[in-house]
Amino acid sequence: MRKVFFLVPAVLLAFTIAAAAQGSRPSPAASASCDLGGGKTIKTDYSSPRMKGRKIYGDLVPYGKVWRTGANEATAFVTSADVKVGDKDVPAGSYTLFTIPNADKWTLIINKKTGEWGIPYKYEGDELARVDMKVSKLPSAVENFTISYEKSGSGCTLNIDWDNTRASVDISAK
Repeated sequence: MRKVFFLVPAVLLAFTIAAAAQGSRPSPAASASCDLGGGKTIKTDYSSPRMKGRKIYGDLVPYGKVWRTGANEATAFVTSADVKVGDKDVPAGSYTLFTIPNADKWTLIINKKTGEWGIPYKYEGDELARVDMKVSKLPSAVENFTISYEKSGSGCTLNIDWDNTRASVDISAK
């Protein structure tokens, strides 16, 4: 009985410490969603690192290498309906997003494996699709890495903004 008396507070303390550590991450959790209409949605959960005066693309995030697209755990992408991402068909389900940034072109990787930490990338065999993304310069630097959706026509445009770069791809319901 005494062991239980001491074990319960110890377990509660451990959970409290873990929760506090989660809340104080330098790259906090964030999410973005898109309503495609008719009850069809897309949700993206990611961790949002900060620029903090660092050179981002071509340095912190190397060109030509797979990036977890954020920080911490790999970025989660959940769609409640079949969608078209760029020119690729993506069935309803849960996926992980990775990207390959380059100065003039990015590649979005939609991976069927979920729950990874993010790097190193060793999930080529689980890829559903690779999609070209448009790259543009932002008018001013974005301090916090941000994924967002803009409503467009019959779908949404997925935007990835950080530093002075935006990578985007159109997504539509099928």
